[in-house]
Amino acid sequence: MNDTEIRLRPAQADDLEALNQVVADAIATWDLPERVKRLALPSYSYQAHDLEHLELLLAEASGEGPLGVAAWEPADPADAPPGSRALLLHGLYVRAAQHRRGIGSRLLAAAERAAEQGGFDGLLVKAQPGAEGFFAARGLERLAVLDRARDYPHRFWKPLPRAVGDG
Repeated sequence: MNDTEIRLRPAQADDLEALNQVVADAIATWDLPERVKRLALPSYSYQAHDLEHLELLLAEASGEGPLGVAAWEPADPADAPPGSRALLLHGLYVRAAQHRRGIGSRLLAAAERAAEQGGFDGLLVKAQPGAEGFFAARGLERLAVLDRARDYPHRFWKPLPRAVGDG
């Protein structure tokens, strides 16, 4: 499969079962005990009501179904760098067999475009520990933990360029 065969499109309600299989497949690769993965999976799975609050984007190839999925929403201002409006990359999942084929990078780039088009100052990611290298390699900066009781320790930030004329 080459990069041109992969298509990105918004997810629909009838995609939920297949996209949740992508999420389950991705979570199976996390460096966690099997019991923890099994217990965590329901909280990472998407439901029909999530389509009302999140933008969900699928990466697929003809005849193969979903290969990856990304979801985003406006971030809580308390999670973003001070004075910044952020788009939160809620999740980015790629089937294990499809890793290192550019699918995650394409989904991340789509989230960045959505943040730019939405007038956000940057893209915020709360990464799983095993995904930190992926985000750092794509130019996202690790955010410092300012409040240990509140801040997720694996946060990354990608500031976006200001449009011409922005103050």
